[in-house]
Amino acid sequence: METKIEKLPENVVKVEIELPAKDAADYYNNAAKKLAQYVNIPGFRKGKAPRNVVEQHIGEERIKQEALEIALPRIFADVVRENNYDIVAQPYVESYTYNLGESLKIVAKIELRPEVTLGKYKGITVEVEEYKTPEDALQKSIDSLLEQHATTVVVKDRKTTANDVIVFDFDGYSNGEKIEHGDAKNYTLDLAHSSFIPGFAEQLVDRTIGEDFEIEVKFPEEYHEKKLAGQPATFKCKVNEIKSKVLPELNDEFAAKVGPFKTVDDLKADIQKYLDTQKADMDRTNSEKAVFEKVVSDAKVDIQASMIDRETDQLIEEYKQKLQMQGFTWEQALEAQGYDAIHNSLKEDAAVRVKNSLVIDKIAKEENITVSQEDFSSKLTELSQMYQIDPQTMVKQLSQTPGVFNALSQQALNEKVTRFLSENNTVKLK
Repeated sequence: METKIEKLPENVVKVEIELPAKDAADYYNNAAKKLAQYVNIPGFRKGKAPRNVVEQHIGEERIKQEALEIALPRIFADVVRENNYDIVAQPYVESYTYNLGESLKIVAKIELRPEVTLGKYKGITVEVEEYKTPEDALQKSIDSLLEQHATTVVVKDRKTTANDVIVFDFDGYSNGEKIEHGDAKNYTLDLAHSSFIPGFAEQLVDRTIGEDFEIEVKFPEEYHEKKLAGQPATFKCKVNEIKSKVLPELNDEFAAKVGPFKTVDDLKADIQKYLDTQKADMDRTNSEKAVFEKVVSDAKVDIQASMIDRETDQLIEEYKQKLQMQGFTWEQALEAQGYDAIHNSLKEDAAVRVKNSLVIDKIAKEENITVSQEDFSSKLTELSQMYQIDPQTMVKQLSQTPGVFNALSQQALNEKVTRFLSENNTVKLK
Protein backbone atom coordinates (compact mmCIF):
# COMPACT_ATOMS: atom_id res chain seq x y z
CA MET A 1 0.00 0.00 0.00
CA GLU A 2 1.32 3.41 -0.98
CA THR A 3 0.29 6.66 0.71
CA LYS A 4 0.81 10.33 0.00
CA ILE A 5 0.25 12.77 2.89
CA GLU A 6 -0.63 16.45 2.63
CA LYS A 7 -1.13 18.67 5.68
CA LEU A 8 -4.16 20.96 5.54
CA PRO A 9 -5.41 23.74 7.84
CA GLU A 10 -7.60 23.00 10.87
CA ASN A 11 -5.43 20.03 11.99
CA VAL A 12 -6.47 17.92 9.01
CA VAL A 13 -4.30 15.73 6.79
CA LYS A 14 -5.25 14.64 3.29
CA VAL A 15 -4.23 11.06 2.53
CA GLU A 16 -4.02 9.61 -0.97
CA ILE A 17 -3.97 5.81 -0.73
CA GLU A 18 -3.23 3.30 -3.46
CA LEU A 19 -3.94 -0.36 -2.71
CA PRO A 20 -2.43 -2.94 -5.08
CA ALA A 21 -4.82 -4.54 -7.58
CA LYS A 22 -4.38 -7.99 -6.01
CA ASP A 23 -5.39 -6.74 -2.54
CA ALA A 24 -8.34 -4.83 -4.01
CA ALA A 25 -9.46 -8.00 -5.82
CA ASP A 26 -9.14 -10.06 -2.63
CA TYR A 27 -11.40 -7.63 -0.76
CA TYR A 28 -13.89 -7.77 -3.65
CA ASN A 29 -13.96 -11.58 -3.72
CA ASN A 30 -14.38 -11.81 0.05
CA ALA A 31 -17.23 -9.31 -0.10
CA ALA A 32 -18.93 -11.33 -2.84
CA LYS A 33 -18.66 -14.51 -0.73
CA LYS A 34 -20.07 -12.72 2.31
CA LEU A 35 -23.05 -11.28 0.43
CA ALA A 36 -23.75 -14.64 -1.22
CA GLN A 37 -24.60 -15.97 2.25
CA TYR A 38 -27.66 -13.70 2.36
CA VAL A 39 -28.93 -13.96 -1.24
CA ASN A 40 -31.41 -16.57 -2.46
CA ILE A 41 -30.24 -17.65 -5.92
CA PRO A 42 -32.27 -20.35 -7.71
CA GLY A 43 -30.28 -23.56 -8.23
CA PHE A 44 -27.64 -22.76 -5.61
CA ARG A 45 -27.39 -23.18 -1.87
CA LYS A 46 -26.70 -19.99 0.06
CA GLY A 47 -23.06 -19.04 -0.22
CA LYS A 48 -22.33 -21.54 -2.98
CA ALA A 49 -23.12 -19.49 -6.08
CA PRO A 50 -20.08 -18.44 -8.17
CA ARG A 51 -19.02 -14.79 -8.19
CA ASN A 52 -20.37 -14.01 -11.67
CA VAL A 53 -23.83 -15.28 -10.66
CA VAL A 54 -23.77 -13.22 -7.45
CA GLU A 55 -22.79 -10.18 -9.51
CA GLN A 56 -25.77 -10.68 -11.80
CA HIS A 57 -28.15 -10.71 -8.83
CA ILE A 58 -26.84 -7.84 -6.72
CA GLY A 59 -24.46 -5.94 -9.03
CA GLU A 60 -20.78 -5.04 -8.88
CA GLU A 61 -21.36 -1.71 -7.12
CA ARG A 62 -23.08 -3.36 -4.16
CA ILE A 63 -20.17 -5.78 -3.83
CA LYS A 64 -17.69 -2.90 -4.04
CA GLN A 65 -19.51 -1.06 -1.26
CA GLU A 66 -19.29 -4.17 0.92
CA ALA A 67 -15.62 -4.57 0.05
CA LEU A 68 -14.93 -0.98 1.06
CA GLU A 69 -16.76 -1.44 4.35
CA ILE A 70 -14.43 -4.36 5.07
CA ALA A 71 -11.27 -2.73 3.75
CA LEU A 72 -11.44 0.87 4.95
CA PRO A 73 -11.21 0.26 8.74
CA ARG A 74 -8.11 -1.90 8.17
CA ILE A 75 -6.55 0.56 5.71
CA PHE A 76 -7.13 3.56 7.97
CA ALA A 77 -5.83 1.66 10.99
CA ASP A 78 -2.58 1.00 9.10
CA VAL A 79 -2.28 4.66 8.04
CA VAL A 80 -2.88 5.92 11.58
CA ARG A 81 -0.42 3.44 13.08
CA GLU A 82 2.33 4.02 10.50
CA ASN A 83 2.13 7.81 10.88
CA ASN A 84 1.55 7.74 14.64
CA TYR A 85 -1.53 9.92 14.27
CA ASP A 86 -3.65 10.93 17.28
CA ILE A 87 -7.07 11.25 15.67
CA VAL A 88 -10.19 12.87 17.14
CA ALA A 89 -12.77 11.62 14.63
CA GLN A 90 -13.25 8.79 12.19
CA PRO A 91 -11.46 9.36 8.85
CA TYR A 92 -13.81 10.16 6.02
CA VAL A 93 -13.50 9.32 2.32
CA GLU A 94 -13.56 12.19 -0.16
CA SER A 95 -13.39 10.04 -3.28
CA TYR A 96 -12.29 6.66 -4.53
CA THR A 97 -11.65 4.78 -7.79
CA TYR A 98 -12.42 1.08 -7.66
CA ASN A 99 -12.11 -0.75 -10.98
CA LEU A 100 -11.70 -4.50 -11.06
CA GLY A 101 -8.22 -5.54 -12.14
CA GLU A 102 -6.78 -2.17 -11.15
CA SER A 103 -5.38 -0.73 -7.91
CA LEU A 104 -7.88 0.80 -5.49
CA LYS A 105 -7.32 4.54 -5.13
CA ILE A 106 -8.76 6.40 -2.13
CA VAL A 107 -8.61 10.07 -1.15
CA ALA A 108 -9.44 10.58 2.51
CA LYS A 109 -9.13 13.21 5.22
CA ILE A 110 -8.11 12.52 8.80
CA GLU A 111 -8.74 14.99 11.62
CA LEU A 112 -5.95 15.13 14.19
CA ARG A 113 -5.90 16.14 17.83
CA PRO A 114 -4.70 19.75 18.17
CA GLU A 115 -1.25 20.24 19.63
CA VAL A 116 -1.41 21.73 23.13
CA THR A 117 1.39 23.97 24.37
CA LEU A 118 1.23 24.09 28.14
CA GLY A 119 2.29 27.10 30.13
CA LYS A 120 3.63 26.68 33.64
CA TYR A 121 1.33 24.24 35.40
CA LYS A 122 3.40 23.32 38.49
CA GLY A 123 4.76 25.59 41.19
CA ILE A 124 2.38 28.49 40.51
CA THR A 125 0.60 30.56 43.17
CA VAL A 126 -3.01 31.62 42.80
CA GLU A 127 -5.03 33.93 45.04
CA VAL A 128 -8.61 32.94 45.79
CA GLU A 129 -11.24 34.80 47.76
CA GLU A 130 -11.96 32.90 50.96
CA TYR A 131 -15.50 31.63 51.41
CA LYS A 132 -17.14 33.41 54.33
CA THR A 133 -19.90 31.65 56.23
CA PRO A 134 -22.67 34.22 56.88
CA GLU A 135 -22.76 35.36 60.50
CA ASP A 136 -26.40 34.33 60.82
CA ALA A 137 -25.91 30.93 59.14
CA LEU A 138 -26.25 28.98 62.39
CA GLN A 139 -29.45 30.76 63.38
CA LYS A 140 -30.91 30.40 59.89
CA SER A 141 -30.16 26.68 59.94
CA ILE A 142 -31.95 26.32 63.28
CA ASP A 143 -34.89 28.38 62.01
CA SER A 144 -35.10 26.19 58.90
CA LEU A 145 -35.06 23.05 61.05
CA LEU A 146 -37.86 24.39 63.22
CA GLU A 147 -39.78 25.32 60.06
CA GLN A 148 -39.44 21.77 58.71
CA HIS A 149 -41.05 20.37 61.87
CA ALA A 150 -43.77 22.99 62.11
CA THR A 151 -47.40 21.94 62.45
CA THR A 152 -50.47 23.83 61.28
CA VAL A 153 -53.72 24.70 62.93
CA VAL A 154 -56.83 25.97 61.18
CA VAL A 155 -57.80 29.56 62.08
CA LYS A 156 -61.09 31.26 61.25
CA ASP A 157 -61.11 34.50 63.21
CA ARG A 158 -58.60 36.57 61.27
CA LYS A 159 -57.26 37.46 57.83
CA THR A 160 -54.32 35.78 56.12
CA THR A 161 -50.73 36.72 57.01
CA ALA A 162 -47.48 36.29 55.08
CA ASN A 163 -46.53 33.23 57.18
CA ASP A 164 -49.79 31.30 56.71
CA VAL A 165 -50.55 28.23 54.68
CA ILE A 166 -53.78 28.72 52.75
CA VAL A 167 -56.15 26.55 50.76
CA PHE A 168 -57.69 28.51 47.89
CA ASP A 169 -59.23 28.46 44.41
CA PHE A 170 -57.76 30.40 41.49
CA ASP A 171 -58.56 30.91 37.82
CA GLY A 172 -56.11 32.79 35.57
CA TYR A 173 -56.58 34.90 32.43
CA SER A 174 -54.12 36.76 30.22
CA ASN A 175 -55.07 39.18 27.43
CA GLY A 176 -58.68 38.06 27.75
CA GLU A 177 -57.87 34.35 27.29
CA LYS A 178 -58.00 31.64 29.91
CA ILE A 179 -54.51 30.42 30.88
CA GLU A 180 -53.99 26.75 30.15
CA HIS A 181 -53.34 24.89 33.43
CA GLY A 182 -53.79 28.24 35.17
CA ASP A 183 -56.59 27.18 37.50
CA ALA A 184 -57.09 24.90 40.52
CA LYS A 185 -59.52 24.13 43.31
CA ASN A 186 -58.49 23.82 46.96
CA TYR A 187 -54.83 24.40 46.17
CA THR A 188 -52.53 24.48 49.21
CA LEU A 189 -49.90 27.22 49.20
CA ASP A 190 -47.31 28.20 51.80
CA LEU A 191 -47.26 31.98 51.40
CA ALA A 192 -43.78 32.32 52.92
CA HIS A 193 -42.28 29.81 50.46
CA SER A 194 -44.20 30.34 47.25
CA SER A 195 -42.82 29.42 43.83
CA PHE A 196 -45.66 31.18 42.02
CA ILE A 197 -45.23 34.22 39.77
CA PRO A 198 -43.48 37.10 41.61
CA GLY A 199 -46.10 39.22 43.38
CA PHE A 200 -48.73 36.46 43.43
CA ALA A 201 -48.37 35.25 47.03
CA GLU A 202 -47.97 38.77 48.38
CA GLN A 203 -51.45 39.69 47.14
CA LEU A 204 -52.97 36.74 49.02
CA VAL A 205 -52.09 38.40 52.32
CA ASP A 206 -54.79 40.23 54.35
CA ARG A 207 -57.64 38.20 52.83
CA THR A 208 -60.60 36.65 54.62
CA ILE A 209 -62.14 33.19 54.23
CA GLY A 210 -64.81 33.11 51.51
CA GLU A 211 -63.71 36.41 50.00
CA ASP A 212 -63.79 36.62 46.20
CA PHE A 213 -61.07 38.88 44.81
CA GLU A 214 -58.79 39.42 41.84
CA ILE A 215 -55.03 39.91 41.74
CA GLU A 216 -52.93 41.41 38.95
CA VAL A 217 -49.50 40.02 38.11
CA LYS A 218 -47.04 39.99 35.23
CA PHE A 219 -45.28 36.91 33.94
CA PRO A 220 -41.45 37.17 33.93
CA GLU A 221 -39.83 38.13 30.63
CA GLU A 222 -37.90 34.82 30.64
CA TYR A 223 -41.00 32.71 31.36
CA HIS A 224 -40.72 29.30 29.65
CA GLU A 225 -44.05 29.64 27.85
CA LYS A 226 -43.32 32.26 25.18
CA LYS A 227 -46.99 33.21 24.77
CA LEU A 228 -47.13 34.35 28.41
CA ALA A 229 -43.61 35.77 28.80
CA GLY A 230 -43.80 39.39 29.96
CA GLN A 231 -47.61 39.42 29.71
CA PRO A 232 -50.02 40.77 32.35
CA ALA A 233 -52.43 38.33 33.96
CA THR A 234 -55.48 38.41 36.19
CA PHE A 235 -56.31 35.66 38.68
CA LYS A 236 -59.73 35.30 40.27
CA CYS A 237 -59.18 33.90 43.75
CA LYS A 238 -61.12 32.69 46.78
CA VAL A 239 -59.62 31.65 50.13
CA ASN A 240 -61.23 28.50 51.52
CA GLU A 241 -59.09 27.85 54.57
CA ILE A 242 -56.33 29.51 56.60
CA LYS A 243 -53.74 27.50 58.48
CA SER A 244 -51.32 29.03 60.94
CA LYS A 245 -47.90 27.47 61.33
CA VAL A 246 -46.86 26.53 64.85
CA LEU A 247 -43.12 26.13 65.34
CA PRO A 248 -41.86 23.62 67.91
CA GLU A 249 -39.96 24.91 70.92
CA LEU A 250 -36.19 24.75 70.65
CA ASN A 251 -35.34 22.55 73.64
CA ASP A 252 -33.51 19.33 74.48
CA GLU A 253 -36.59 17.29 73.62
CA PHE A 254 -36.66 18.77 70.10
CA ALA A 255 -32.93 18.15 69.69
CA ALA A 256 -33.39 14.48 70.58
CA LYS A 257 -36.27 14.24 68.11
CA VAL A 258 -34.32 15.49 65.09
CA GLY A 259 -31.11 13.51 65.64
CA PRO A 260 -28.80 11.71 68.03
CA PHE A 261 -28.48 14.73 70.32
CA LYS A 262 -29.01 14.99 74.05
CA THR A 263 -29.13 18.77 74.28
CA VAL A 264 -29.71 21.87 72.18
CA ASP A 265 -25.99 22.61 72.48
CA ASP A 266 -25.23 19.22 70.90
CA LEU A 267 -27.56 20.09 68.01
CA LYS A 268 -25.95 23.50 67.53
CA ALA A 269 -22.47 21.96 67.63
CA ASP A 270 -23.45 19.50 64.90
CA ILE A 271 -24.86 22.27 62.70
CA GLN A 272 -21.71 24.34 63.25
CA LYS A 273 -19.58 21.33 62.31
CA TYR A 274 -21.57 21.03 59.07
CA LEU A 275 -21.11 24.75 58.35
CA ASP A 276 -17.35 24.46 58.98
CA THR A 277 -17.16 21.43 56.65
CA GLN A 278 -19.15 23.32 54.04
CA LYS A 279 -16.70 26.24 54.25
CA ALA A 280 -13.73 23.89 53.84
CA ASP A 281 -15.40 22.21 50.86
CA MET A 282 -16.14 25.57 49.23
CA ASP A 283 -12.58 26.79 49.76
CA ARG A 284 -11.19 23.55 48.29
CA THR A 285 -13.56 23.62 45.31
CA ASN A 286 -12.87 27.29 44.58
CA SER A 287 -9.12 26.70 44.92
CA GLU A 288 -9.12 23.73 42.53
CA LYS A 289 -11.19 25.71 40.05
CA ALA A 290 -8.90 28.75 40.23
CA VAL A 291 -5.75 26.69 39.70
CA PHE A 292 -7.28 24.76 36.81
CA GLU A 293 -8.57 27.92 35.11
CA LYS A 294 -5.13 29.54 35.46
CA VAL A 295 -3.43 26.50 33.87
CA VAL A 296 -5.97 26.36 31.04
CA SER A 297 -5.76 30.09 30.34
CA ASP A 298 -1.95 29.86 30.06
CA ALA A 299 -2.14 26.92 27.64
CA LYS A 300 -2.16 27.56 23.90
CA VAL A 301 -4.10 25.37 21.49
CA ASP A 302 -5.55 25.93 18.03
CA ILE A 303 -8.89 24.09 18.13
CA GLN A 304 -10.57 23.31 14.83
CA ALA A 305 -14.21 24.38 14.43
CA SER A 306 -15.34 20.81 13.73
CA MET A 307 -14.39 19.70 17.27
CA ILE A 308 -16.44 22.50 18.79
CA ASP A 309 -19.35 21.73 16.46
CA ARG A 310 -19.39 18.07 17.52
CA GLU A 311 -19.22 19.03 21.19
CA THR A 312 -22.06 21.51 20.64
CA ASP A 313 -24.20 18.76 19.13
CA GLN A 314 -23.45 16.60 22.18
CA LEU A 315 -24.45 19.41 24.56
CA ILE A 316 -27.70 19.92 22.66
CA GLU A 317 -28.54 16.23 23.14
CA GLU A 318 -27.72 16.52 26.86
CA TYR A 319 -29.91 19.64 27.07
CA LYS A 320 -32.81 17.79 25.46
CA GLN A 321 -32.49 15.02 28.04
CA LYS A 322 -32.48 17.54 30.91
CA LEU A 323 -35.59 19.20 29.50
CA GLN A 324 -37.32 15.84 29.33
CA MET A 325 -36.42 15.09 32.95
CA GLN A 326 -37.89 18.46 33.96
CA GLY A 327 -41.13 17.81 32.10
CA PHE A 328 -40.45 20.08 29.12
CA THR A 329 -39.89 19.42 25.44
CA TRP A 330 -37.24 20.61 22.99
CA GLU A 331 -40.00 22.30 20.99
CA GLN A 332 -41.07 24.32 24.05
CA ALA A 333 -37.49 25.44 24.62
CA LEU A 334 -37.19 26.50 20.99
CA GLU A 335 -40.40 28.48 21.22
CA ALA A 336 -39.33 30.20 24.42
CA GLN A 337 -35.67 30.95 23.62
CA GLY A 338 -35.14 30.43 19.91
CA TYR A 339 -32.65 28.05 18.31
CA ASP A 340 -29.90 30.63 17.80
CA ALA A 341 -29.87 31.68 21.46
CA ILE A 342 -29.68 28.08 22.68
CA HIS A 343 -27.11 27.04 20.08
CA ASN A 344 -24.82 30.04 20.62
CA SER A 345 -24.87 29.61 24.39
CA LEU A 346 -24.08 25.90 24.17
CA LYS A 347 -21.39 26.57 21.56
CA GLU A 348 -19.57 28.80 24.04
CA ASP A 349 -19.76 26.04 26.65
CA ALA A 350 -18.56 23.54 24.05
CA ALA A 351 -15.45 25.60 23.26
CA VAL A 352 -14.58 25.71 26.97
CA ARG A 353 -15.17 21.99 27.42
CA VAL A 354 -13.04 21.05 24.42
CA LYS A 355 -10.08 23.16 25.55
CA ASN A 356 -10.38 21.89 29.13
CA SER A 357 -10.39 18.30 27.89
CA LEU A 358 -7.36 18.83 25.63
CA VAL A 359 -5.35 20.45 28.42
CA ILE A 360 -6.27 17.68 30.86
CA ASP A 361 -5.21 15.00 28.39
CA LYS A 362 -1.93 16.81 27.72
CA ILE A 363 -1.07 17.10 31.42
CA ALA A 364 -2.04 13.45 31.95
CA LYS A 365 0.33 12.46 29.15
CA GLU A 366 3.17 14.64 30.46
CA GLU A 367 2.79 13.33 34.01
CA ASN A 368 1.89 9.75 33.11
CA ILE A 369 -1.47 10.02 34.89
CA THR A 370 -3.75 7.12 33.95
CA VAL A 371 -7.10 5.71 34.99
CA SER A 372 -6.79 2.39 36.79
CA GLN A 373 -9.44 -0.29 37.13
CA GLU A 374 -9.86 0.83 40.73
CA ASP A 375 -10.52 4.41 39.62
CA PHE A 376 -13.11 3.24 37.12
CA SER A 377 -14.79 0.93 39.64
CA SER A 378 -15.01 3.85 42.07
CA LYS A 379 -16.85 5.95 39.48
CA LEU A 380 -19.22 3.05 38.79
CA THR A 381 -19.93 2.74 42.52
CA GLU A 382 -20.70 6.47 42.74
CA LEU A 383 -23.09 6.19 39.81
CA SER A 384 -24.84 3.11 41.20
CA GLN A 385 -25.30 4.82 44.58
CA MET A 386 -26.66 7.94 42.92
CA TYR A 387 -29.32 5.96 41.06
CA GLN A 388 -29.69 3.36 43.84
CA ILE A 389 -28.87 0.46 41.50
CA ASP A 390 -26.47 -2.35 42.36
CA PRO A 391 -23.14 -2.13 40.44
CA GLN A 392 -23.67 -5.31 38.40
CA THR A 393 -27.04 -4.09 37.11
CA MET A 394 -25.49 -0.69 36.43
CA VAL A 395 -22.75 -2.29 34.29
CA LYS A 396 -25.36 -4.25 32.29
CA GLN A 397 -27.36 -1.09 31.64
CA LEU A 398 -24.31 0.95 30.69
CA SER A 399 -23.14 -1.74 28.30
CA GLN A 400 -26.11 -0.76 26.12
CA THR A 401 -24.45 2.65 25.61
CA PRO A 402 -20.66 2.16 25.38
CA GLY A 403 -20.07 5.90 25.16
CA VAL A 404 -20.95 6.19 28.84
CA PHE A 405 -17.93 4.07 29.77
CA ASN A 406 -15.66 6.50 27.93
CA ALA A 407 -17.35 9.41 29.70
CA LEU A 408 -16.81 7.79 33.11
CA SER A 409 -13.14 7.14 32.31
CA GLN A 410 -12.70 10.74 31.19
CA GLN A 411 -14.40 11.98 34.36
CA ALA A 412 -12.06 9.87 36.50
CA LEU A 413 -9.06 11.25 34.58
CA ASN A 414 -10.33 14.82 35.02
CA GLU A 415 -10.51 14.32 38.78
CA LYS A 416 -7.00 12.83 38.98
CA VAL A 417 -5.47 15.67 36.97
CA THR A 418 -7.36 18.27 39.02
CA ARG A 419 -6.06 16.65 42.19
CA PHE A 420 -2.53 16.61 40.76
CA LEU A 421 -2.70 20.33 39.98
CA SER A 422 -4.06 21.08 43.44
CA GLU A 423 -1.21 19.17 45.09
CA ASN A 424 1.50 20.76 42.95
CA ASN A 425 0.46 24.40 43.19
CA THR A 426 -0.16 26.92 45.94
CA VAL A 427 -3.39 28.74 46.71
CA LYS A 428 -3.54 31.79 48.98
CA LEU A 429 -6.93 32.52 50.45
CA LYS A 430 -7.57 36.23 50.71
